[in-house]
Amino acid sequence: MSRLSAAVPPWLAHALRAQRGPVPWSAVVRGALAAGPLLLAAVLSGRTSVGVVAALGAMLAGINDRPGSRRAAVRRLGVPALAGAGGLLVGSYAGQHVGAVTLTLLLTVLGLLAGAVSAVGPVASGAGTQLLVAAAIGAGMPLPEPGWQRALFFVGGAGWLLVLRLALPTPGATAGDYRFDGERDAVGGVYDAVAALLEAVGGPDAPGRRVALTAALDHAQDALGGPRLRRYASSAAERRLHARYAAALPLAEAATALAWAGEAVPARAVEGPRRLAVAVRTSTHTGPLPAPSRSAPALRALDDALLHAADAFDGGGDDNALHTRRRTAASLARTALGSGGREYGLRVALGFGAAVAVAQALHHARWYGNHSHWYWLPATAVFLVKPDLGPLVSRVICRAAGTVLGAVLFAGFAALLPRPAGLVALVALCGALIPVATRHFAAQTAVVTVLVLSLVMVGGEPGASWSRIGETLLACAIVLLVGHLPALGQRGGGVRARLTHAAEAAHVYLAHVLDDGTTDDRAGRWTLRREAYRALAEARVSIDLAAAELPALARHAEGTDEVAATLERLVDTTTACAVQLDDTGRLTPEHTERITALLDELAEGRERAGLVVREGQALPVPLAG
Repeated sequence: MSRLSAAVPPWLAHALRAQRGPVPWSAVVRGALAAGPLLLAAVLSGRTSVGVVAALGAMLAGINDRPGSRRAAVRRLGVPALAGAGGLLVGSYAGQHVGAVTLTLLLTVLGLLAGAVSAVGPVASGAGTQLLVAAAIGAGMPLPEPGWQRALFFVGGAGWLLVLRLALPTPGATAGDYRFDGERDAVGGVYDAVAALLEAVGGPDAPGRRVALTAALDHAQDALGGPRLRRYASSAAERRLHARYAAALPLAEAATALAWAGEAVPARAVEGPRRLAVAVRTSTHTGPLPAPSRSAPALRALDDALLHAADAFDGGGDDNALHTRRRTAASLARTALGSGGREYGLRVALGFGAAVAVAQALHHARWYGNHSHWYWLPATAVFLVKPDLGPLVSRVICRAAGTVLGAVLFAGFAALLPRPAGLVALVALCGALIPVATRHFAAQTAVVTVLVLSLVMVGGEPGASWSRIGETLLACAIVLLVGHLPALGQRGGGVRARLTHAAEAAHVYLAHVLDDGTTDDRAGRWTLRREAYRALAEARVSIDLAAAELPALARHAEGTDEVAATLERLVDTTTACAVQLDDTGRLTPEHTERITALLDELAEGRERAGLVVREGQALPVPLAG
């Protein structure tokens, strides 16, 4: 795939790229037990339309069912489901009581709101997607139940999948309390990532391993930091996991400092984190940990961190903090109303609103015949117009190919399978395939197309495979047009907003480390380091997506990748400075010279990329060695 990526344009290479990894059997089992059984129960009880709505809720929740902890799944599945129920409620009553023009304007405003909120983060983006998809379905799908009942059954379907997520044990997770298997795996992944970085120190793979360590730490923070009734972990098992996560932070800091120095470390230095990873996953003792050499500040920090981790694993650790700060309502509002949120909201509003307008025109022109199929067009546009789901052309190619494949497959299944039993079984099969199909947008589209067409036919509407292809292609054309319209504001606003946030987080972290009065506040330092690296990772994702757009769009983010690379080196250097200050209390000339050079390079890069420095956000001058 790497050779293919080098031989084709970035926008096409992204469309051909698929995620890799083991099959998530737990999610497959949950998918099989979610939409299909709900639909079967409704058919047997004579309330088929209720089953269709509940199965839709379970299907959309299944798309958000990702690996992680049960606690994190409450927010990841629950918040979008509640937003979808709200969209279904608004869409149902609006579709019944207002005219075409008013309905189009209402849904366009809803798209503006959902798009702006989607800029806040992945959960908010999932909520925005379900809000708009459910609003289109509620307004266009003919169902006998009133709007409040539709919303209730939609939440019930998503809630059933969430219950399965919370209650079912993970296959093969036999160590410790199965309720925390996601947390154990996430924390164990951090120690594995530390070992992998130590193993790569001094080699060409070290930068990539440092990025992988950041991803592992982000995943562990999310797994441990889900919603809770109490402020702190209440059970002994969960407190141990929090302490073991906290013990990994100084190890990650020391490993990053060693990678910055670039000198290969002894092989025995890797053994300790590997044993800690096994101990986390199996809930066993670590045994004796091999001590690395103490010949350099970073190696001494690594040895001290291993001793601290051994104490935490033996029950002596009491640090339950996740070293993260809760985002305030004001910061969330600033993100949604900032340049990135405004650009996101306008694009979604224009794409979704135009799709609704075209669908309404076709509907009132009787293009759909005697049945209301018009919701498919705007619902398709939602997945196509959301920037965080991938580059625009990649989304369009994958959506078109997936819909054609799904429609052809469904036409074959519909001709062979008995009704409704065969279609119910097909829904269950597709529910099981969704967790695997999410690795590629085209595969996910094909599976979802088969599932939705099955639901529509079970609900009493005739097959509409071929018209779905036409509507999907029309949605692709609308979104391509909207995506290339002249900007109403600064293009690339989302990328620049995330990169500016990353630069500000790097500034705060560097200022904290270089301030003599705060170098002893290691907990605060680790919090700021985590925020800086997380912000950089989010900026990198946005930059990579923007780079895979067509040249007409990609050019608006030119220069941002160089700024991100400079910021990454700056944060790495700041981490090395922190370790040096802990060991000797003063920086070496190499540290100060590197920081000064990086600050100068960053200032030039930000000016070229058009990034604005806020008042009072100039980066500090390093302390003299």
